[in-house]
Amino acid sequence: MSTRELRRAEVLARVKSETLRLVDAAKMLELSYRQTKRLWKRYRGEGAKGLQHRSAGRGSNRAKPEKFRRKVLQLIREKYSGTEQERFGPTLAAEHLADEDGLEVGEETLRRWMLAEGLWSRMRRRKAHRKRRERRQHFGDLVQLDGSFHAWFEERGARGCLMNMVDDATGTTCCRLGEQETIWAAVGVLRSWIEKYGVPRALYTDWKNVYKREPTEKERLRGKAPTTQFGRMCERLGIRIIAASSPQAKGRVERNNGVHQDRLVKKLRRQGIARYEAANEYMEGEYLAEHNRRFAREAARAENYHVRAPSAAKLREVFRLETERWISNDWVVQYRGHFLQLKPQNKRYGPTQAKALVYEGEDGAVEVHYRGERMDYEDLVARPQAVQVAPRDPSREPAKHVGSKPAPGHPWRQGYEQRMKLRRLNRSQQSALVGVSASATP
Repeated sequence: MSTRELRRAEVLARVKSETLRLVDAAKMLELSYRQTKRLWKRYRGEGAKGLQHRSAGRGSNRAKPEKFRRKVLQLIREKYSGTEQERFGPTLAAEHLADEDGLEVGEETLRRWMLAEGLWSRMRRRKAHRKRRERRQHFGDLVQLDGSFHAWFEERGARGCLMNMVDDATGTTCCRLGEQETIWAAVGVLRSWIEKYGVPRALYTDWKNVYKREPTEKERLRGKAPTTQFGRMCERLGIRIIAASSPQAKGRVERNNGVHQDRLVKKLRRQGIARYEAANEYMEGEYLAEHNRRFAREAARAENYHVRAPSAAKLREVFRLETERWISNDWVVQYRGHFLQLKPQNKRYGPTQAKALVYEGEDGAVEVHYRGERMDYEDLVARPQAVQVAPRDPSREPAKHVGSKPAPGHPWRQGYEQRMKLRRLNRSQQSALVGVSASATP
């Protein structure tokens, strides 16, 4: 009996025990009163078995004849069976039975027959189940970012990388086409998104060194979180980067890439575009607006989670590379093979064991900041060579004064005690001579 039939039997048993009225039983079973009376009559006459469907245990009126079933299974054993690598699956076997043997049978019916006879087994190992993640409810709460390498210009140009951003809540997309998936390519599409919609709360990216990286041994010991240049830029804007562990985790942008690989390629072909700059102009002018109008949807909640876009000057300060460099004692900073001679305004403090921050923009402009202040500098290109001193000529050097060497008994060669002993001896001899001279005087 089915679950529904068992439930009906339980409710009607309460009616039989007079603890429940038939009217209330109809409401509990969600049936009409007339239908409940029919079931009650059947229950009183046959018991719980009378509530079972009359067709239970009987063959289907549309079932294939047993003779046809045996013929099909015999053909499968003779022609389409074998080892796991040789045997035909139900779908393929049904196709060949129809084409070669003229026997029409549904693939699901044939699957049941083959399973019952041991001619087929479910050998396919399915991947681990992944729970579907629901969309975010607010526009700007999470934006997925990915780079898609493809022959966007077909044979008209080289392969390129489409930097694609897709909002998780609405499916709104923003793209830029370039040569590689670099920091500046990611910055370009993020800047374009910010100028259009504002600053999103979080980015969903790959585990790539552009976005996220593993900590070094020194960072592990210090407990410092690793940060990339793009990650530092996002931190200054208040954007959190979430790294996906699999392509399926950010399936929305992956599927969106497939749509672009079909539609954008054909539209670029019709426009005759074969350069990155022209492709970006076309996408900004026509393609993205049409794409979002066709495929984007309304967010579940009306609140927009984007933060107001900063000024252009602020964005220029954010979107630049930042590197620490030591300052030498002569106020020189080495950066990318160049020697930057700083010109400090404050001479009171020297740069002993100090570091400067070197900023480089996308256009290659370099700024040096020391103690929070921007420093003027001169690019020396190469370190000045040391002045070569000519070797000494002994003939032109003045003659050195050569003095006589002290005698072996010279005081310089004697120790302190010996000198004091000699001094006392000299004094006693002088006293004796004075006494002798005084006694010899008349």
